[in-house]
Amino acid sequence: MRFMNLKLPKWVAAGLLTAATISSATGQEQSGLPPVQAAVPQEDAYQMRALPPQEAAEEVAEEPNRYLQTKVLGDRGIKTYGWINAGIGANNWGSPFNGPITFNDRNWQGQMNQLYLVNEKVLDLEDGGFDWGGRVDLLYGTDYIYTTARGLDGNLFNQPNGAGAVGAPSWASSKDYGLAMPQLYGEVGGGNHAVKFGHFYTIIGYEVVPAIGNFFYTHAYTMQYGEPFTHTGVLDTWTPNDQLTVYAGITNGWDNFSDPINSVIINNPGTIGATSNAAFLGGVSFKNSDQTQSLTTTVSSGNEPVFVSGAPLNTLVGNRSIISTVYVNELNEKLTYVFQNDNGWQFNANPTLSNIGQQAGLAQWYGINQYAFWNFSDTLIGGVRLEWFRDNNGYRVFNPIRNGFFGGPYGAGYQGNFWQMTWGLNWKPNRNWIIRPELRYDWYSPDKDGGPLPFGRQVGGAGTATGDQYGQLYGGCDAIWQF
Repeated sequence: MRFMNLKLPKWVAAGLLTAATISSATGQEQSGLPPVQAAVPQEDAYQMRALPPQEAAEEVAEEPNRYLQTKVLGDRGIKTYGWINAGIGANNWGSPFNGPITFNDRNWQGQMNQLYLVNEKVLDLEDGGFDWGGRVDLLYGTDYIYTTARGLDGNLFNQPNGAGAVGAPSWASSKDYGLAMPQLYGEVGGGNHAVKFGHFYTIIGYEVVPAIGNFFYTHAYTMQYGEPFTHTGVLDTWTPNDQLTVYAGITNGWDNFSDPINSVIINNPGTIGATSNAAFLGGVSFKNSDQTQSLTTTVSSGNEPVFVSGAPLNTLVGNRSIISTVYVNELNEKLTYVFQNDNGWQFNANPTLSNIGQQAGLAQWYGINQYAFWNFSDTLIGGVRLEWFRDNNGYRVFNPIRNGFFGGPYGAGYQGNFWQMTWGLNWKPNRNWIIRPELRYDWYSPDKDGGPLPFGRQVGGAGTATGDQYGQLYGGCDAIWQF
C-alpha cells in the first residue's frame, strides 16, 4: 500500500518490470515487451510490471516445480502457485531501521517478506475467440504494509488506526507481520482486447511488488515513493499487432479499493471533480521487430484526498498525476540496459507540514533509474542500479513506514535529492531457488542545511524525528523458494 497521507505524504497510502511480463504459471504469450534474457533468463519465469503479470506469459524451458497444482484445476486452466521470500539486511549506523530503504526495512532482523499465494485463470486468446479469467493474490509477511488498499485490507480514510495513521493496514497480526490481498479481479477477452475489472497491480513503473519479479532485494525510491502500487477499476489492453500494446481504463486512484473521496470534510469543495475518485490509467508500449528493444510510457491522473488535520478529519483535494517511461535494450546475449524516468505531481499538497520542510500548494517528484544486467552463466547474473530521485517539496519520502502506522518516531520533509547505487547477484542453484545478495550505498543532498536527515538513528517524537546522517551503507541477502 503506498501510504495514505496520515500527516505524512500520501505516497505511503498509495508497485512490475517493463520488460517481459512473464507468468510462471502459464505457457501463453501475449503482447508485451521483449523478454529480458540478459537480465532475467526465461526459465526463471519472473513476473514483471508494465504488462499485467498473468496476461503476458512466456513459455519457459524449465518451470519451477509446482507442488500446489492439481490436475483437476489445471485441466480447467486454473493455476495455483506461490513462493516464500525471506532475508536479512543491515546498515552501517546500527539504526533499528534501514532509513527510507524498503521493503527490507529492519536492521539485522530476519524478515519473512512474502509468503505469496496465487490462483489464476489466464485468458487464452490464441485463436481470436472469447475467453474469461481472473486472479486472486494473497501476501502474508513483512511486505504487507506496502500493498494494502483503503476499504479492502487497509482502513478507510475517515477511520485512522493509531497515531493518526490514515489508511493503516487493517489485517495486521503485529507491527511487522500481516496479510494483504493485492489482486482480486476478473477478466474477459476477445480478439485483440482483454478487459480486467477489479483490484490489480499498477501498470506504472519498472520494479514490482512480487519478489520473483525483481532483480534486487531492496527497492528504488522511484517505485516506493513515487508510484502507486495497486488500482481498483477497469482496464482494457488492446494489442493491434505484435509490436504495439495500448492500455486505457478508469480506476479509483492510488491504492484505493472502495474509499469515497467525500467521506471526510473537503476544505476546497470548489475544486473541479472534488467529489470524484475517478482517475485515468493508460499507456502505450512499443517494441522493435526482433523484440530486443522496448519503450513503454504509462500515465495515471485523477483527484486524490490529502489529509490535513482534525477530528472529524479535514482534507484538501487535488489532482495527482504521474508519467513513467521505461526503455529496455537487450544489447547482446549477455548485457541488458534499462532506463526509467518518472515525473509526478500533486496539487493542493498538505500545507500543515511546512514546519518539516513541505511547501504548501504544488508538490513535485521525479527521478531517473538506470539498470545494467550481465549474464555470467545460465545460473548466475550480476546487476547494478543507479538512481537519482528528487523529492522537490519534501512531500514523498518518509521513514520508517512501520512507525508511521503503528507509533514511534518517524521522519518526513526530506526536500532534496536522493542518490543510490546498488550492486547485486542473482544465483539460481536449481529451478525453485533464487539467492539475491546485494550491497547498496545511499546519499541524501538537502536543498538547505538544518532540515531533517533520513539516515542514522531517528531522534524525536512522531512526525518530528530526524536522523543524523546524510548517507548510509547497506548490505543484505534474501532467498526465494517457489512452489
